[in-house]
Amino acid sequence: MIKDNQQKFNRLHVVLDALVLIISYAAAFGLLILGNCVYSPHKQVLPAQYYFIMLVWIVPLYLFLYGLCRLYAPKRVQQRRYEFANIFKANIIGTLIIILVLYLLKKHPYFREFSTRMVFYFFVVNVIAEELERNCIRYILHSMRSKGYNQKHILLIGYSRAAEEYIDRIQQNPQWGYVVRGILDDNVPAGTVYNGIKVIGRIANLSVILPANRLDEI
Repeated sequence: MIKDNQQKFNRLHVVLDALVLIISYAAAFGLLILGNCVYSPHKQVLPAQYYFIMLVWIVPLYLFLYGLCRLYAPKRVQQRRYEFANIFKANIIGTLIIILVLYLLKKHPYFREFSTRMVFYFFVVNVIAEELERNCIRYILHSMRSKGYNQKHILLIGYSRAAEEYIDRIQQNPQWGYVVRGILDDNVPAGTVYNGIKVIGRIANLSVILPANRLDEI
């Protein structure tokens, strides 16, 4: 169930990212026009349609880079600084590719007149917008999980001090959305309880437990 939900969420996330890319690009174009009006009122700018036709390949390129940089990995325990680093890295690569294309095709009048300031504006705006979008999504997901929605049911194999620490971390972070259904162990008697989590049997019982339960992770 969680895997199906994750796939649906990833599809939605891709759509949201595409919208953010388009909005960021439009904002960058607006900054370009505004900058020209203030600092270079006599300088001509390519018509908007010549800039926005670039979105036909910029949006798929950036979505591919986001996937390559693991920006669609589950957010349950993903740290924000690593996510921001990946956003920055994907946008750096995207910007370099755009600049390279403009350089290689500079003999064409359209690409020769394409503003590099527009590319810089797009980089800055898009990094900020993507980070804001992901923080909003993270907040919504954490809020849902804290209230008991979108839970991921797991079964622990082996009772140990490490297992106890893992249970403690899960219970201290309800926003992760993990629910431990029980522990299987060959050396600890069934019925032993740690922080409300019970040893429910031996490891050999796994073949019986799996068909009878909808577990998301072991």
